[in-house]
Amino acid sequence: MSLKSFFRSPQVQGVLAVILSTYLDIALRTTRWRFENRAAADAAVASDTGIVACFWHGRIPLGPACREVLAKKPRKVMISLSPDGEFIARAMERLSFPAIRGSSARSADAKDDKGGAGALREALRFIRSGGVVAITPDGPRGPAQVMAAGAVTLAKLSGAPVFLFGLSARPAFRLNSWDKTLLPLPFGRGAVVFVGPLYAPRDADDEALRLDWQARLIAADAQAAERLA
Repeated sequence: MSLKSFFRSPQVQGVLAVILSTYLDIALRTTRWRFENRAAADAAVASDTGIVACFWHGRIPLGPACREVLAKKPRKVMISLSPDGEFIARAMERLSFPAIRGSSARSADAKDDKGGAGALREALRFIRSGGVVAITPDGPRGPAQVMAAGAVTLAKLSGAPVFLFGLSARPAFRLNSWDKTLLPLPFGRGAVVFVGPLYAPRDADDEALRLDWQARLIAADAQAAERLA
């Protein structure tokens, strides 16, 4: 068995998911968090309307910090069907973010070869029932911080408000991965900058919205980092 096959075996991934989720839970709970534009997010959570939430793939370890804000709404995160996605899905479920498995990178009329169409249908049902669906719009393979079409497609079809989550923590360890994943260290400081609510009218230009939301999310991450400087 190769090393890659060993680490992708269900048993090993299960153990790694427990280790990662336990570490992140400790790190996130001992971090002193500040939230900006929280009033708008709280109002959306208090409503009966579903929400589309977006944060970059490299901020997945920080995403569960928003549990406090989203506590009164059911929530799920969209994660790819890749072997690495299975490990992330297990860890996120232990952190109160159950997964919808499938890529959000493709448009609604794309072939369902990566679970995209099925994941889109499940996400729409969940949003229409009043839940929050979190998306990493540059996942599962990047390029980093380049938003794919999936978030705009989901927002258009659902009519739900979109919130962008700018996330940062300090001190943190940055992995040498394509998305430069940020792992928070315990007893630090963290910041979440909410941008929204944003909407995607049916007649809006998809590319213009994609570029606008991409720029806003990059700026929100930068703003969150600045708050910790």
